[in-house]
Amino acid sequence: MPAEPPLSRLDQALRVAAGRLPGPDARHEAEHLLLHVLGRDRAWLFAHGDDALPAESAAAFEDLLARRMVGEPLAYLLGRRGFWTLDLQVSPATLIPRPETERLVELALARLPPDHALRVADLGTGSGAIALAIASERPLAQLVATDISAEALGVAGANAQANGIANVAFRHGSWLAPLAGERFDLIASNPPYIAEDDPHLAQGDLRFEPPSALSSGTDGLDAVRAIVLAAPDHLVPGGWLLLEHGWDQGAPVRALLMARGFIDVATETDLEHRDRVTLGRVTEAQDASR
Repeated sequence: MPAEPPLSRLDQALRVAAGRLPGPDARHEAEHLLLHVLGRDRAWLFAHGDDALPAESAAAFEDLLARRMVGEPLAYLLGRRGFWTLDLQVSPATLIPRPETERLVELALARLPPDHALRVADLGTGSGAIALAIASERPLAQLVATDISAEALGVAGANAQANGIANVAFRHGSWLAPLAGERFDLIASNPPYIAEDDPHLAQGDLRFEPPSALSSGTDGLDAVRAIVLAAPDHLVPGGWLLLEHGWDQGAPVRALLMARGFIDVATETDLEHRDRVTLGRVTEAQDASR
């Protein structure tokens, strides 16, 4: 009897795929890809390992494996990424939400009492991860999320609808430009902060993510500077600005905030004890010409 083709059964397909994918998460990634193709969950897979893998599904699985083997991010292949308590659609037009950004959400929520109808802005929203996470936890708050990418805003809007979150408005434009004349209790942003010549941009998942969401100037801080300069004109007295940044950028970001007149400036670390978010608040309305 001829040998059975290696991808003819689910358990065989997973075993072969895990052997082809690199890294310690190979089996986990192979399962995600196969379940995505089949439209099934993991519990179903355990009970159906001996099932035949239809030829059409095998071809689709093989295509995803090939793309993953050349480094395409798993989140883009699946079209989804979990963040906070949300399941979010992602695409190559959006940055892939990362667990460390949940620290920014935590710090924002700590400054947003749940029983107050506050206004919050999320700058460069991408998939909408930050705005939607905050909005889901603070239903009385009204959020405005901006992005220069109309395609990214389309993804963010779809995520709001899919997660049943109605207290976020999306606006097209760069950073604070779409918010003329408006003030907020808190502004949060995960702007690009990688130096434009950083070799990491040519490695791993970063190769596939939108460059404009990753790098900003020779030191990576051009977007941060623009936000820090304009933010006081859009904050109420006592309002907070929270910025995510790289592990080695805490000191220069603190210096930018203090030079702009922010008080209570501090840098908070992530779960790996690396500088991750710098924040400060304003005491009164400030003139952006300072």
